[in-house]
Amino acid sequence: MSKPIFELVDDLPEQNLTIRALKTLDFVLPGKWNNLVGFKNTIRTVTGETDEALIKAIGDRAIWLFNDKSEGYQRALWLYQTIDSTGTALGTAALANKVGEKIPLLGFMSKLTPKADKAQTLDLCLKLVVEVVAFCQINGIPGDSIGDFIKSLSNYSGESLMRMAALVSFDALIPLGPDFIQIVQAKLNSFGPKDLENNSGFSQIKGMIPGKNTAAQLDFIGQSFDSTKGWMGGLVKKHDLSPGKVAGNLSNFIEGSDSKLDYLAAFLDISTNYYEHTGIQTLARRLIERAAAEV
Repeated sequence: MSKPIFELVDDLPEQNLTIRALKTLDFVLPGKWNNLVGFKNTIRTVTGETDEALIKAIGDRAIWLFNDKSEGYQRALWLYQTIDSTGTALGTAALANKVGEKIPLLGFMSKLTPKADKAQTLDLCLKLVVEVVAFCQINGIPGDSIGDFIKSLSNYSGESLMRMAALVSFDALIPLGPDFIQIVQAKLNSFGPKDLENNSGFSQIKGMIPGKNTAAQLDFIGQSFDSTKGWMGGLVKKHDLSPGKVAGNLSNFIEGSDSKLDYLAAFLDISTNYYEHTGIQTLARRLIERAAAEV
């Protein structure tokens, strides 16, 4: 079991590189995401309650629900954490004390290895599958319920919407370009089970991906992307998103990011954990909403 949910929410940072990167997407989702931290603060914000006894009762119930292993909350957390951990091993410590400074991307290039389109495609698709499966775990429905996820996606808001906007911006547009949908589709059509088995991210989360074998899991990954591509394309079109526009906003604190997109993608991999951060916020919100309804 992980840390208690109240500790996870209390430990969320108010400011770091992840938060700075996410805030650059405010032009996509103006005012739609608040970096909500602190367990009691989250209860007050989500429920509007001010009575301390009721806040405690809601918090206790939320903790109980999270600890109940028959529920899917801990599995969803593990997915959010694991999919982020695959890209953060390099350079994080070197960046830890750089918050508030303009970080020179060029200075980190000797440590960065841009991913090939194949690896980037798999990383994008695996993050998307984590979103689908974690959604199902949180809502207590079968893990292959892509249709339910797509229906819910149109109603995404707050930290969940920010997570998906970051996925499109940081893991699709920047590394793969404006034609990322066509690139990913072409790559997925050329992949076989061995391509998945050789991917470290897949090897860590394969036990949670629906499918009786790797071939079936690859099919599920393809279905997940195919079902979601319309929403992703719509987000890009609605906000006139482009790699240059996203990178230009990041250049406010990452020097050189607007000209070295392949290295920028690698830099974001090692220096941010937006899936885990916003995933914990999503979990906290869902737990608190349910707890408040049950108390």
